[in-house]
Amino acid sequence: MSTTAPHVHQRWKETLMTDDLRFLVAPDVAGATGRRTKAARLRSLLADGHLIRAVGAHDGLGAKLIDRAGFEAVWASGFELSASHGVPDASLLSMTQYLVAAEVMDAVIGIPVIADCDTGFGGPLNVAHLMRSYERHGIAAICIEDKMFPKINSFAAAEHPLVPVEDFGVKIRSAKAAQQDPDTVLIARTEALIAGYDVDHALERARSYAAAGADAILVHSKSRTAGQVLEFGSRWDLDVPLVAVPTTYNDVHEDELLEAGFRIVIYANQGLRAAVRSMTTTLGELAKTGRGKAVEDQIASMPEVFELQNMHLPFSTIS
Repeated sequence: MSTTAPHVHQRWKETLMTDDLRFLVAPDVAGATGRRTKAARLRSLLADGHLIRAVGAHDGLGAKLIDRAGFEAVWASGFELSASHGVPDASLLSMTQYLVAAEVMDAVIGIPVIADCDTGFGGPLNVAHLMRSYERHGIAAICIEDKMFPKINSFAAAEHPLVPVEDFGVKIRSAKAAQQDPDTVLIARTEALIAGYDVDHALERARSYAAAGADAILVHSKSRTAGQVLEFGSRWDLDVPLVAVPTTYNDVHEDELLEAGFRIVIYANQGLRAAVRSMTTTLGELAKTGRGKAVEDQIASMPEVFELQNMHLPFSTIS
C-alpha cells in the first residue's frame, strides 16, 4: 500500500496533464528539418560537399548526447552494442538486437542513424530481410562488410578472412533489390586493409561493390597513420562517397579526410571508451571512500539526467 501523501499524487497528476505530457512525449525530432525522412536528409548532406561526422552509440542516451554535441549522424555501433552486453564483438548478437538498439536511438534524436550491420547476418536473403526491416523502422543507412561470418572486431589480433568479391556483390544487389525507399543509403565496407591486403586490392573490391549498387564505400584500416586511407581516397575515381573510421590513425584531421574525398567520418567508439574510463574512476573512488559525496562533483546531477530523459519535473518533487 502506498504511503505517499495525497497532495503528492495530485501534484503528479497535474504535472502529467500540463504541457501536452511533455515529460512522457519525446520532442518533435523532425520539426527543425521538416517532414523529409532522415534517409533523405542524409542523402542531402552527402550531396552538399561537406563532411558528415557520425559518432558511435549503443543506446538512446548516448545518441542524444551525440545529437546535442552538434554531430550530423549517429553510428549504431556493433562494437559498442556488444560491449554493452558484456560479450565479444564477434557476431554473437542477433539482427533483432541490433535493430532494436538502432530503433531506440533513432526514436529520440533528430539526426540520421547509420547502422553497423556487420556482415549482414547471413547470406543474400538475410541481407534483403535486413534492408526491409531497417527501412520499416526508419533507419537512414545500413552498412555491411565483406568479412566471412562469423566476424571478429577489426582491431582484434586475429585473422580476418574476406568473402569473395563476387559473393559480396550478390549481397549488395540483394539489398538494393529489397530496398523500398530510394533514399536509404547502403554503405559497403571493405576490410581488405584490415585483412592485410594492399590499397590496390582494396580499390578493386570497392569498385566492384560500387558497380553492384553500393551508395557509399567505407574503407577500414588499423594502421597507426592515415597513409593507406588517404592514398585510397586520392586514387578513388568513382562518383560514390567514401567513409573513413579514424580509430587507430586518430592524428588525421577531418579537413585532410575531406580533401582526400571522404564525405563521412565515423568516430566509432570514443563515447563508450570515455564512459568506461570515467565509470572506472568514479566507482573506484566510491568503493574506496564509502561515501557518495566523494564523487558527487564528478558526476552528472539528477536534473541533468531528467532533462536528457525529457522528464520536465523539478527534482524536489521525488526527493
